[in-house]
Amino acid sequence: MKDDFISQVHELLQSELPGEKAHQKLSPPGRKLKADLDAMEAIKYSSVLLLLFPIEGTIYTCLTRRNPNMKTHPGQISFPGGRIEEGEHPELTAIREAQEEVGIKPNDVRLLGQLSELYIPVSGYSIFPYVGWMDYRPDFVLNKEEAEELILLPIQQFLVEDKIKHVEMDTVRGRISVPYYPYQGEVIWGATAMILTEFFDVLKSGQLTL
Repeated sequence: MKDDFISQVHELLQSELPGEKAHQKLSPPGRKLKADLDAMEAIKYSSVLLLLFPIEGTIYTCLTRRNPNMKTHPGQISFPGGRIEEGEHPELTAIREAQEEVGIKPNDVRLLGQLSELYIPVSGYSIFPYVGWMDYRPDFVLNKEEAEELILLPIQQFLVEDKIKHVEMDTVRGRISVPYYPYQGEVIWGATAMILTEFFDVLKSGQLTL
């Protein structure tokens, strides 16, 4: 089952991705999905890792709650990741940052492919999301300066559309109704939810059973 799942995910990620069509489902109202010309001049680039791993036959990914003292998106739920250093390939950034934030072993990560680039207008970042696989549950070690909590998310539970809820939230554009994924009392929204949605849609397109 494991080898079939890995090969199918890899194959699906090489095909045409849903991109904006998927992102739009979890996009807060009025959010720009692409940078305009002025913003593109100052855009910054980062990578994140959507890491898959098994726990007792169930496929999980890991998210973190960002340290509330972080300059960007403090206290929000996100994937391990960070800014791409000069001359660094984005996929190496994703793995390096995951090692620094949650203590994974880079040599044990098998990269399966890349999801669509996603622009975040609030911080001016454009994100390159990568999907990786580990054969075992990592021995996570949190870097508390960046991540104060680890959240293990079972992928199977989110492959249904009715998991999407809405909540009133204060944002830079005022108080709006924001789409999100609820999980164990957490509100997973914004870029993290948009990346997850594209991945879920990729899995659904291949009718994968986990």
